[in-house]
Parts: sequence; structure tokens; C-alpha cells
Amino acid sequence: MDFMLEEEMIDLLTFCLQNPTSDELESKKSRFTEIGKELFNDGGVDAMENFFFVVDNRIQGEIEKSPKNFRSLWNGICDEWNHP
Repeated sequence: MDFMLEEEMIDLLTFCLQNPTSDELESKKSRFTEIGKELFNDGGVDAMENFFFVVDNRIQGEIEKSPKNFRSLWNGICDEWNHP
């Protein structure tokens, strides 16, 4: 399951970064937020941090764009996660 969520996160964020004006952007962001909630429910903030770290590195390596601005979509899931 972890591998599947990681791949889905990569697909979602890559799409968002490569298609910033797409009509699908909001649904992709919404699904990304749902994944954050699933990760938190399974492993807490550590799981969120670990997954985002791996996804960030893969995306930067593959398309040379940073998904870090999408971290804020997970704000509000827990008190410990607070990114601008």
C-alpha cells in the first residue's frame, strides 16, 4: 500500500507542477490532501514527513521542479504540520 500511495502522490504532484492551469488541478490537490490524512491516520506526522521527503526528491530528480509549495495542502491535518 505504501508504494502505491507514494506513486500516486508523485503522479498527482507531477501533474500539478506540469499543468498549473488545468481544470483538473483542484481535484488533484483534493486527492493529495486525502492522502495526507490517510498517512497521518496510519503513521502520524512522521509518515507525512517521510512520504513527502521521498516524493520531493523523486520529483526534483525526474522533472527538476520542487513540489514543496504543496506541503501547505496538508496544513490542518495535525498541529505539528504547518507549512507556509
